[in-house]
Amino acid sequence: MREISFVEKVRAKGGKVYVTGGWVRDYQRGAVPKDKDYVITGLKAGEFQALFPEAKCAGISFPVFLLSIEDQTAEVALARRERKQGTGYRGFWVQAEGDVTIEEDLFRRDTTINSMAVELPEERLIDPYGGQRDIENRVIRAVSPHFSEDPVRALRAARQAAEFGFTVASETISYMAACRKELVREPGERIFGELKRALLSPQPSIFFRVLQNADLLAPIFPELHALIGKTQPVVYHPEGDAFEHTMAIIDGVAQETTNPITRFAALAHDLGKGTTPKEMEPHHYGHEERGLNILEAWRKRLPFPRLWLSTARFVVAEHMRAPRLKKPGKIVKLLLALSHLPIGAAEFSIIIKNDHKGLPEYLAHADDYLRLIQSVHGGDAPTGVTGKAVGDWIFAKQISLYKNASRKAIFSDGKSGFA
Repeated sequence: MREISFVEKVRAKGGKVYVTGGWVRDYQRGAVPKDKDYVITGLKAGEFQALFPEAKCAGISFPVFLLSIEDQTAEVALARRERKQGTGYRGFWVQAEGDVTIEEDLFRRDTTINSMAVELPEERLIDPYGGQRDIENRVIRAVSPHFSEDPVRALRAARQAAEFGFTVASETISYMAACRKELVREPGERIFGELKRALLSPQPSIFFRVLQNADLLAPIFPELHALIGKTQPVVYHPEGDAFEHTMAIIDGVAQETTNPITRFAALAHDLGKGTTPKEMEPHHYGHEERGLNILEAWRKRLPFPRLWLSTARFVVAEHMRAPRLKKPGKIVKLLLALSHLPIGAAEFSIIIKNDHKGLPEYLAHADDYLRLIQSVHGGDAPTGVTGKAVGDWIFAKQISLYKNASRKAIFSDGKSGFA
């Protein structure tokens, strides 16, 4: 169905159609808008269903329908009022009747930049709470104190600040802080969802810094909060404590890859420093093993995907050792392990480069070395070499190839290859 046909049918029955939410916000920001969400006023649920019998009802506590518009499955909601009467994001009384205005529907939303609508077909902007102004000023601002009624809005505000490079208004920081008691009881899936989107932002550190400003980092991400104040040798880490170092690394890695698995591993790489005994600082001996324990505890609270965890474990365990390897056998073992790592050698190297301000030669040209050592096959083993001895022969051959190649390698003009 064409959008104009949809609008005309609704208007013919006395209703009005608005595009709302992220599409309007992104259009006003000059970004490419994504899927449209629609809000209808002036109709009741039964009237809408009679008008569009093909629409599928997707809402449980309030009327939301799925309808094909312009060859896309779009969400169409009836305008609604909300009143908090319980805890968490489900603790709302909802009313969606035909007399709810678009201004009332927008008022229940979280921030001003998400509380704009465009009336169709005139494309008239409805902006009762100053969203356009706040976009111009690059500010995340709560529509009202109702912001605190859904605690995950605190994470969403911090995440959108990271996504758009906006600041958060001081009053909104106060509303975020008021979410603390309920936020710690929210399902891990909701918290992880916001963390994942924050890690995909251009500057993920903003997310964590905003949460710290709102006194939410400690209760929600205590593993990261524990890094604050943990001193490090200035010669290696002039950026400051372990938290500042981690924020610098996650932003640096984000400049080089959009892979959320790599970004998460970078975020987790120094978690063990948060439990370093004070008398040991500024050194953090054994923080790799402690980091694995902390990562395991974090896993019990949030539903991290299996590949995220396996990659982070590898990076936590190897990020200090990898740049210091000298023995060919250990280097070959690590290269082979990297070939099975979900992010591969190239993305692992992004983390190491940002953490250590450079790469050892074998990581800088890991793909070349891997192609070489992986060219060895058991079928090439000498006659009479069988069983376990075949594996030993393969490994010895790989070490020999690596040693010879590393002595003869020629790298010029930014290109790598073996003579």
